[in-house]
Amino acid sequence: MTPRGLTLVLVAALAVAWPWLPEFTITLLCYIGLYSMVAAGLVMLTGVGGMTSFGQAAFVGVGAYATAWVCTSPDLAAVLGGAIGPVGLPWLGLLLGLLLAAVVAWALGAITLKLSGHYLPLCTIAWGLSIYFLFGNLELLGGQTGTGGLPPLVLGGVSLAEPRALGPVIWATLLLGLWALHNLLDSREGRAIRALKGGRVMAESMGVDTAAYRVKIFVLAALLAALSGWFYAHLQRFVNPTPFNLNIGIEYLFMAVVGGAGHLWGAVLGAALVTLLKSRLQDVLPQLLGSSGNFEVIAFGLLMLVVLHRFADGMWPTLAAFSHRFLRPARKAELRDSQPLPNPQLPPAGEVLLRTNEASRRFGGLVAVNAVDLDVVAGEVHALIGPNGAGKSTFFNMVSGVIDPSAGVVSLMGKDMTGQPARAYAALGLGRTFQHVRLLGQRSVLDNVALGAHRRGRRGWLASMLRLDRVEEGALLAHARRQIERCGLTPHVDAPAGSLSLGKQRAIEIARALAGQPSLLLLDEPAAGLRHLEKVALAKLLAQLRAEGLGILVVEHDMEFVMNLADRITVLEFGTVIARGTPAQVQADPRVLDAYLGGADEPLEAAA
Repeated sequence: MTPRGLTLVLVAALAVAWPWLPEFTITLLCYIGLYSMVAAGLVMLTGVGGMTSFGQAAFVGVGAYATAWVCTSPDLAAVLGGAIGPVGLPWLGLLLGLLLAAVVAWALGAITLKLSGHYLPLCTIAWGLSIYFLFGNLELLGGQTGTGGLPPLVLGGVSLAEPRALGPVIWATLLLGLWALHNLLDSREGRAIRALKGGRVMAESMGVDTAAYRVKIFVLAALLAALSGWFYAHLQRFVNPTPFNLNIGIEYLFMAVVGGAGHLWGAVLGAALVTLLKSRLQDVLPQLLGSSGNFEVIAFGLLMLVVLHRFADGMWPTLAAFSHRFLRPARKAELRDSQPLPNPQLPPAGEVLLRTNEASRRFGGLVAVNAVDLDVVAGEVHALIGPNGAGKSTFFNMVSGVIDPSAGVVSLMGKDMTGQPARAYAALGLGRTFQHVRLLGQRSVLDNVALGAHRRGRRGWLASMLRLDRVEEGALLAHARRQIERCGLTPHVDAPAGSLSLGKQRAIEIARALAGQPSLLLLDEPAAGLRHLEKVALAKLLAQLRAEGLGILVVEHDMEFVMNLADRITVLEFGTVIARGTPAQVQADPRVLDAYLGGADEPLEAAA
């Protein structure tokens, strides 16, 4: 049996047993379903997107209070004039709750998601507390007393007033949401989302608008929380501020982390464990201690410390690894045949692709790059060399949009790129690798390489969730496989990128850069960590790319590799160009010999 088959069996068993389960169990299952919606949003936000939020309970409150106000406000009833009856008011409340949650999340996300480190979680605590106190101080929402008398949901003429009737709708909604989120992650858009946690610099260099994607995930998590709040309000038929305070927001985050913050089903597991554990402790501890109180909070906290210490990645990965003994892996769905991606027309040989004019970069009083003039033309390999600390990587970051020049101009394809982000460079046909390998270590080689083709797809989030992107996805993955084969990585196509050697990881980065079909390729120490035969294969690949018309700018310390490959060489020392020309001219330059060896009496070949 496959994991998918087991999931269907468990869902069917729950559906069959539902009419005979005790009322208390039904209520617990309803709450587990509601909490799982919020935790699933946090898995997307925290586990996948790399952003921590303690304020999701506030968005649950937005969804609950929106429907409570719509269903009980006499002013709104007067405005509607009976156009929408009691049966339709909760659905109007759902629309209002989702709209408010999206607007509030977008406004808060646009401000707070620019922060990083511990500042982002602190901000979520701040606005989570603010929204909670807002609920309790607005008289039109009932203040601290709350609002009661909410009508039950009615679906297809059937009243869902009781938990036994509403529970199946909650779980059906949850399962549909998990299916949509799984589809999203298994797509071009999902690879971009995962890249946010792997490194925003890398993602931007692949053409991903990281700021927009962070806000989108934040809004998505808020919508899931608001949907949970809407169900909660009509399950309880009463709303007050208590269930939406900061403590509950922390519990939601615990659910996601304990279950497995990087796994969608971990949200369900975490919600079930936390809910059942709290319920059990509330019954057992007063009997053991002989008095009532909030002792379960203390025990719950200690148990969470043990769980998090023992299962650092959450409990779902451990459970999944155990189940693999009895379940066979699910076969990956075959994507439909599609037309290959069109190959863009490369610039003619000799055309200038990249040019810097007096480009400088200062960090306070340190001049890392000083008035460098350099150009790269189509159909050549241009090497940038120099001793350690010469400013080569700083220059690379400056001509790829990671940092802006302090002075001077960087032009790409004849366009002034001053102030442009790295994704704008990628859009014009620049691909790059990094000095320190930046990959999604837990994802396959295929996923990593396909990320490089991000700009070549157009289908958005909704199409991905509904699996309407399969033709485009098939074309992107087929294109990625061709680049993998080109770089000699075919035997490792499904292996986690982080499990391969450093040399193979550098080859993955080159394949990923090629997947974007660039006109200009920037390689930062591509031969570092490679064995001799791997260097020979790399040199052969770069020579082939040069023959196809690509312009290549390479930073490398392996002098033998550089001298045998480059058409032109520029030498930096302390951020300043000290020599430029052919390999033979550079090798004979006394200033280069002095920079590398401290004197001009020994040949440069000794540096190799």
